[in-house]
Amino acid sequence: MEKAILRVENMKARYGPVEVLHGIDLHVNEGEIVSLLGSNGAGKTTLLNCICGLHGAKDGSVWFRDQDITRIPAELVVARGMAHVPERRQIFSTLTVEDNLWLGASHRMPKTSKREIAKEMETVYERFPILAERKWQLGGTLSGGQQQMLAIGRALLSRPQLLLLDEPSLGLAPLIAKEILTIVQEIRSQWGTTVLLVEQNARAALAISDRAYVLSTGTVMLEGTAEMISNDPRVQSAYLGHSHEAV
Repeated sequence: MEKAILRVENMKARYGPVEVLHGIDLHVNEGEIVSLLGSNGAGKTTLLNCICGLHGAKDGSVWFRDQDITRIPAELVVARGMAHVPERRQIFSTLTVEDNLWLGASHRMPKTSKREIAKEMETVYERFPILAERKWQLGGTLSGGQQQMLAIGRALLSRPQLLLLDEPSLGLAPLIAKEILTIVQEIRSQWGTTVLLVEQNARAALAISDRAYVLSTGTVMLEGTAEMISNDPRVQSAYLGHSHEAV
């Protein structure tokens, strides 16, 4: 039986008087890539923010490695092994690439030596050589794709067991977006990290995912394997641009 690293049960959330999540249930098994699909306003980003502690839940619970983390502050969630790469990256534009990366590991010090973290940073630089070339450049001067690589690299330096990725290809040229999603696959295969992915490109997300959930106005409309979701006529019509051809 597969072991769930993350379980979300009856998650409800609101902005002011408006409830935007209406009892979400989902799980992510260890080692999986799971996608959250849905149109703008479906509640995908709010759900990620509730999972990692950035947005308080009205009701329901979040279980990470069988521990209830529903009302734990976000910084303590990171320390337990969950990292979040938010929509539009949110790197520190006035800090260098190197300083941004060091911040990703800040919660691990002083238990982890700077020498050990520096070795891990070299691994990040090996995966993202453009960051190594620009390590002393300010984050705000990088291109969108480079900033996304920096945001992912910063998250990896927290040594997450679960990585939450919110729209990693948003605003990027198609070739760069494809490279970013290839990196997501490598994070799972090479780093052993489980991934929960929100991605606007449903076809690309399903191509790299094991399973998916489709959200609609704050509820789970559909869930299943990536293949099953890809072949569902409703998903094909709404998100894949056709109504009969399997993907």
